[in-house]
Amino acid sequence: MLVGDSSLLLGQNLLAWLVLAFGGALFAGNLLAIVRPPVNPQSGDLQRPPLSRSLTMAGIGLVAAIWALASIIKA
Repeated sequence: MLVGDSSLLLGQNLLAWLVLAFGGALFAGNLLAIVRPPVNPQSGDLQRPPLSRSLTMAGIGLVAAIWALASIIKA
């Protein structure tokens, strides 16, 4: 690597890789919260997560992950 080299970690697609990671985590986390709620919730925790909010957040994560994956493949 040269001193004046401006190469980035993971190339020019760093933002797309980060969006893919966060979108995938948002999708998987919310989907798993619906499928496997906590067995023994602590005091103050919900028995089950709110279904509509969890599905909405999972959908947003899925859209973000698909967009990022398409951006990475296109580049």
